[in-house]
This record gives sequence, C-alpha cells and structure tokens, in this order.
Amino acid sequence: MQLLRQLESQANDRSGFSSIPIGRKTARRRLPGQLRSAPAVLIFIGLNAVAFVFEISAGDWNDPEVLHRIGALDPYSVVVQHEYWRLFTALFLHGGVVHLLFNVFALYVLGPPLERSIGTMRFVACYLISGLASGAGVMGLILIGLMQPVQLVGASGSIMGIVGAWAGFLMRHRHAPYAKQRLANVAMIVAIQIAFDLSTPQVSMAAHLCGLIAGFLLGLILALQPGSLTPGKVRG
Repeated sequence: MQLLRQLESQANDRSGFSSIPIGRKTARRRLPGQLRSAPAVLIFIGLNAVAFVFEISAGDWNDPEVLHRIGALDPYSVVVQHEYWRLFTALFLHGGVVHLLFNVFALYVLGPPLERSIGTMRFVACYLISGLASGAGVMGLILIGLMQPVQLVGASGSIMGIVGAWAGFLMRHRHAPYAKQRLANVAMIVAIQIAFDLSTPQVSMAAHLCGLIAGFLLGLILALQPGSLTPGKVRG
C-alpha cells in the first residue's frame, strides 16, 4: 500500500497537485480533481461498482453457479461453447468486497497518471486489451495442460496491465527525471504481487502475469506514439 501511495504522490507532483501526505481532509479535496483529469479511470471504477451491485442482486457472489450465470470466465463455456464474451464480462465481476476494493484502489492510484501520460483512449485500450489478454492467456494455458480449469473473475488482469504499461512506458523514457525511481517502485509492486499470489492458492498468478506482460508490451508501443508524455512533463 505504501508503494502505491508513493506512486500516487509522485503522479500528483507531476500533475500540479500538492505533495502533502494524504489525510482525510486532503483526500476529500484532491479526489475530484484526481478523477476529473482521468475520465476513463472514473468510468471503470463506476462500472466495477455497478457490476458488483448487480452481483449482490443476483445472489451469493461466492457461488460459482451465480458467477457463471452473470458472466464469469469458465473454460468450458469459452472453449467448448464459444462464449467469448465472457472474456470481457469477467473483467467487471469480483469475488467479494475486499477483492473489489483492492482493485478499485489500485486503479485509482496507478490509473490517473498513466491516463494523463498516454491519453484517455489509449488508456482504455490498454486496460481492456490487458484484461482480455489475461483471460485468453489463462484459457491457452488450460488448453495445453499447464493449468487446471478454473473460474475467473476480477479486474486484476487489467490492473496488472496498468502496472506493466507503466513499466514499458518508463523503460522507453528511462532517462527522464524520476523514471528510474518509478521503475524501481513498479518492480517492487510486481515482486509483492507475485509473493502474494504464491501464498494465496485461490488467486490466479497466471492471469496476473498474462495481464502484466500484455500491459508491458502495450506500454512499450504507446510510449512511442505521438502525443504521449514523458514522465517528467506536465499536462495542464
């Protein structure tokens, strides 16, 4: 959590926000501006929240049958029944309040500075493509026998895609101010996530790694596009 807060503080410095540590009053004052400058992040947070309300209305969110009925990613349904739309719908479903809140918090901290750096439409593409690649990668690993069939829900693949995109973007601009420090922060986040995945069997490390790799490749590409900002520049 501290690393996420540090990245948020650095992003706010670059975007004209005060670097004062977040307290209750400060957070309330900065939250609207932080999200106004990142409309895609705000929309994705809203979609995840609305989807969770829908989950609650559908029944027990821990029941695999309920999750299947409302769009969870199930290998049999995708591979045999060709319900490829589940690759998309599963990105907005979550396996509980803690799962949802952690992903939303990570999106709030990591998303706005990336969206300001690469632009809203590119951020949307990065978020969705990383999430889709995460699910598709897991399906591929199941097909070739490297994973057991498992039901997937959650925005974690997309979130790890944002982390990967940050890594790719910063690699391209590694000579910009603070780039190396931010790369070190991203590397620490990845290391902590891997350690958490290894210690938590119900978490899909494969989905996280597939999203991370997809995001990293997208970050390398998007950093070369006209209109992208280096980490040291400020967009007004």
